[in-house]
Amino acid sequence: MIRLTDVIKEYSNGTRALNGLDLEIKDGEFVFLVGPSGSGKSTIIKLLTGEVVPTEGRVMVNGFSLTNIAEWQIPYMRRTLGVIFQDFRLIENKTVYDNMLFAMRVVGATPKEIKKRIPYVLRLVGLETKQSRLPNELSGGEQQRVAIARALVNNPSTIIADEPTGNLDPARSLEIMTLLKRINELGTTVLVVTHERDLVNRFDERVVMLDRGRVISDAVGKYGVKANA
Repeated sequence: MIRLTDVIKEYSNGTRALNGLDLEIKDGEFVFLVGPSGSGKSTIIKLLTGEVVPTEGRVMVNGFSLTNIAEWQIPYMRRTLGVIFQDFRLIENKTVYDNMLFAMRVVGATPKEIKKRIPYVLRLVGLETKQSRLPNELSGGEQQRVAIARALVNNPSTIIADEPTGNLDPARSLEIMTLLKRINELGTTVLVVTHERDLVNRFDERVVMLDRGRVISDAVGKYGVKANA
């Protein structure tokens, strides 16, 4: 579960990114986080991954309090998260398989776990025939699926996708979002940060809209539909 309670985040330059924000995402939910540039979306991601801490308020992620988390606990918290970025962030000189292998070795996975998990996740994202390819030998959509596979390979309870379709055409964008929805249906909590209104409106899911560091709408459906804030 993710819970932000009365969160204020003010950076050292005086910019206040979040203004008393409250947000709760239950285990197993699929949530779109939307809003204009500067509304606080990126700051929320940084808070959830432990990159920054709140100025005031409380941030809970999968049982960890990020407001006062000890440094040694941060790697354990991050193992509960899989993060997907717009620019993929794949290791260019490593194959698809080796990109995933690297992610598993970082957290100390055993050879038995690696042998079982990587083929399963590659099948899940439809890349079982591409495991020996380098990233530059793949299409943009395939590279994004590798990024999703890498985020999934350590079996996190939560996926955070930061503009995961920003570099893709509409058809590939729909393909990636459908894949994320399928992953959610297998039990993983999914939070998608996006500015793509038309894509969000293709899915009947919870949409949380931000503006000026606050939640201004939280509803199931299209932007603003059934808004109760």
